[in-house]
Amino acid sequence: MDANLPSDLNWNHLRMFYMIAKEKSITKAARRLGLSQPSVSSALQKLEAQLDCQLVFRDSRHFELTLRGDKIFQECRDIFHSAERISLLVRDATEEERGQVRYQIISNLVSPTLDELLRLYHQRHPSVMFQSEIQNSQVIVHNIQQGRLGLGFCLLAKPLINLTSIRLFREEFRVFCGAEHPFFGTETVSVRDLQREPFISFACATEGMGLEPMSVLREGTHLGNRINGLSTNLEEVRRMIVAGLGIGILPLMSVTGDILDGSLWPLKITDEPIGADVYLVHAPEDKLTPSEQKFVQMAQELIALYPDMN
Repeated sequence: MDANLPSDLNWNHLRMFYMIAKEKSITKAARRLGLSQPSVSSALQKLEAQLDCQLVFRDSRHFELTLRGDKIFQECRDIFHSAERISLLVRDATEEERGQVRYQIISNLVSPTLDELLRLYHQRHPSVMFQSEIQNSQVIVHNIQQGRLGLGFCLLAKPLINLTSIRLFREEFRVFCGAEHPFFGTETVSVRDLQREPFISFACATEGMGLEPMSVLREGTHLGNRINGLSTNLEEVRRMIVAGLGIGILPLMSVTGDILDGSLWPLKITDEPIGADVYLVHAPEDKLTPSEQKFVQMAQELIALYPDMN
């Protein structure tokens, strides 16, 4: 456009002219803009007066842009298209900056799969904020079912029927005793001997839902008939076992350091490994935020790309 255009050019008038030229009609332009026809016609006249040139040949039957009007229309089209693109960029950036992935997770979960999932997601969406809360599997599932939570990492004996459950990996467990326990250092112990021992248990394993591996172990071996300690937090269960309050089941990867330093001893009671699968459980996709939907999609993508990780 002409470099000598006045600096106080009215952009609303330009926008109205752009719509008039695009619609090839003052009446149609007024309808698109939600304004009265006299208001749009007046704006065109004021713009022509400010630019000191005629922009439109018009009468009751004919509408045509002047040569100068056509050139200004082309410039306006570029300007307003750019403005629309800027608006979209700002809107997308705002959504990205305000995005949040909130999830609940069982305590002391050691997982290269989860670590890689968080790393890749942050790499692609660096502005999204994460909020993590520790809960046991029973509470996590209940919160998702009640619509209070979108995502959760749980230990499950099998996938849930009414919620999408994405299997991430298998977590191995062992029965442990502390250094003061008479079974410490014993290579093998009979199930009958262990049945008489007091147990330290995850709280939800005593409530009948069967989400923690302790429930599976108790059903198969009838261990834990006498509970000496109870907690929903794995670290507290570990603390009571180390202190000698009883024996209990713990995830092997989480207590490797305790085994090495002699605080805990794994008791071999069966040739079959004790374990449970870790699942990413989530609400229906239409109940998830855009950031949470992308998180679920990335989890599925990671499992497909690296099946050996799980």
